[in-house]
Amino acid sequence: MISTVVWGTGNVGRLAIRAVEAHPALKLTAVIVHNPDKVGRDAGELGELDYQVGVAATDDIEAVLAARPQAVVYAASGDIRPDDALADIARAIRSGAVVVSPALYPLYDYRSAPPEFLDPVTAAVAEGGGSLFASGVDPGWGNDVLPLLLSGLGTRIDAIRCQEIFDYSTYDQPDSVRLLVGMGQPMDFEPMMLMPSIPTMVWGGQIRMMARALGVELEDIRETVDRRALDTTVTTRTMGEFEAGTQGAIRFEVQGIVAGEPRIVIEHVTRIHGSCAPDWPSPPDGGDGAHRVIIEGRPHIEVTIEATDEGENRSAGGNATAVGRLVGAIDWLVEAEPGLYDALDVPLRPAIGKLGRKQP
Repeated sequence: MISTVVWGTGNVGRLAIRAVEAHPALKLTAVIVHNPDKVGRDAGELGELDYQVGVAATDDIEAVLAARPQAVVYAASGDIRPDDALADIARAIRSGAVVVSPALYPLYDYRSAPPEFLDPVTAAVAEGGGSLFASGVDPGWGNDVLPLLLSGLGTRIDAIRCQEIFDYSTYDQPDSVRLLVGMGQPMDFEPMMLMPSIPTMVWGGQIRMMARALGVELEDIRETVDRRALDTTVTTRTMGEFEAGTQGAIRFEVQGIVAGEPRIVIEHVTRIHGSCAPDWPSPPDGGDGAHRVIIEGRPHIEVTIEATDEGENRSAGGNATAVGRLVGAIDWLVEAEPGLYDALDVPLRPAIGKLGRKQP
């Protein structure tokens, strides 16, 4: 059994606890928390399981890493604290652990990561012998392994389009939704996520990975952005009120240019309420969210994935698939050489040993 730590118990961390508990090759040995109110609570409670795991949460990072765990699922956010997340991840790698995390987008395609992100990680690998695999949903499997798998079914490929279409009112992340994405802000407010070059920083690595896998020369990466205001004030279940006239929807593309044309495209259509921008793409079933891949060519291929968890919540479902991808890679990474890995390196394998398996 591979001794595994879950670091962080928020929207991703509680799912990670469940995923580690469900994996037949992993043993949850520690849970790291930052909130003093969570210290001492059982992992089963924090992971919303219906049983006690027998692992009490702790904020003693040094003691956890001194025990030399084989793997760490770093589930704390890196969106608004990238420097802290990078330091934490490097610290875990220096302890010799395999680290999997969705936290730092520039490291999804480590070959193109800027030195300020890459250098601390490569130094930690050299010092401690650990590894890192960073991935998620979108960016993540929704625009790396899934579209590349589907492209192999085609006779002629003209373009690949990956879409995330989501109603963000299902999220419970007000800082990210209101500040990073700009929902509910005045239309003259410039959200960080839409500032020039930021979409490329987040999704450009996925474009480059797909181009590399497809064997095509990427000439450029371009961005397009559109925004819409709310016609009426709306109230959300998780994040309160969003006023009429403030930002209610965004649509942007990160385009990989091949032979002068946008051939590899990642598109996001994000709303805070379904009534905003009704002429923009919506999930085929009219639900709260979906990930789609469209292969233009012969044959024309469209695949839509809708994942739910925690009471039919599609935001939680998407997070759960990201966690499944990461936690499912741990045993492979433990057997691999120390280093940095991306989605083209790490195989997406069948759920070996999980079919019909009940958690203890």
